[in-house]
Amino acid sequence: MNQTAILFLEFGAVLLGLGVLGALALRVGVSPIPLYLIAGLAFGTGGILPLTTSKEFVSVGAQLGVILVMLPLGLEYTADELVTSLKGNSRAGIVDVVVNAAPGAVCALLLGWGPVAAVAMAGVTYATSSSITARILSDLGWIGNRETPVVLSLLVFEELAMAIYLPILTAMLAGLSFLGGALTVGIALATVSVVLLVALRGGRLIQVFMARPNPEVLVLKMVGLALLVAGVAQQLHVSAAVGAFLVGIVLSGKLAEDAQALLIPMRDLFAAMFFVFFGLQTDPATIGPVAGLAALLALVSMVTKLVTGAYAARRAGIARAGRVRAGMALIPRGEFNIVIAGLAVTAGAHPDLGPVAAAYVLILAAFGPLAARLVQPLITAIAKRA
Repeated sequence: MNQTAILFLEFGAVLLGLGVLGALALRVGVSPIPLYLIAGLAFGTGGILPLTTSKEFVSVGAQLGVILVMLPLGLEYTADELVTSLKGNSRAGIVDVVVNAAPGAVCALLLGWGPVAAVAMAGVTYATSSSITARILSDLGWIGNRETPVVLSLLVFEELAMAIYLPILTAMLAGLSFLGGALTVGIALATVSVVLLVALRGGRLIQVFMARPNPEVLVLKMVGLALLVAGVAQQLHVSAAVGAFLVGIVLSGKLAEDAQALLIPMRDLFAAMFFVFFGLQTDPATIGPVAGLAALLALVSMVTKLVTGAYAARRAGIARAGRVRAGMALIPRGEFNIVIAGLAVTAGAHPDLGPVAAAYVLILAAFGPLAARLVQPLITAIAKRA
């Protein structure tokens, strides 16, 4: 059988299987994300039936998934709202960095992995998964809640912090000199500043360019621009997700509403592929020996994210129920954490770092959506009592 036929068969089977799992999740009333992750484990290295041809194809789809998850999120807010939100939540963003980076760094140092591995693990425990959090907000109907702008501003703060952190980590892993590392960080900061400036000052021109005669043209322009900006951002060591989010905030009004309605089905398709690909990257055999350590680290991280979300929401004047929702939405880890761990493992930071990070992210990526749904009755009770 030729390679193209195998690709179609494997990819078709994956999509059909995801459809069945999604339908099962809807029937049971839970998020489909954990089921997608388990499917990825089953078809990855060491799984029941490893994919042979379509893994690279699914990888590209997974990267598109992250972009298409962040783009509709950006459509929810204007550039002025983003800047106002970031200014109002900058203190909470700094608290988020300190409180949630500490568990990973302390863990690595206590285990004797060294300072470079400690910096890598700090990033693994710090960053929330934007894609999974976006799905939680959407699936549970939290998009319109008062605490949602606070959650989104923390996510954007994290994405921008990653734009500074990743060049620093890369320089440390490569053993660059202080001058070389400073140059890399400077390029990243300049890139973020330019993208933000374009989003704030060039919005009207982009709105005119995006004006469409029909839905097909709007989708082509929107996705094309998001991919171009994401590609440039990625090349300059800035998150592609940040670029896609900023493209979304440029649009507003009726145009943004039309684009959002058209993009949601595409978002759901490619986001599912991301979760499957994450599972494909994890060998189930490596999880067992480090599961206890990863579970303990995950438990600590759940508490620190709950504290961070509650603190940020309280500063914004949100009631107690909203504070709990904000903290729960920030628990999942995913795409950034795996990227960080992958960089460290490739550079030889420490052999145990990869399995610990994979098990840690798998726990929080699977448990985060379930915990948010399970805590709904408690949140409702708190709201009624207030």
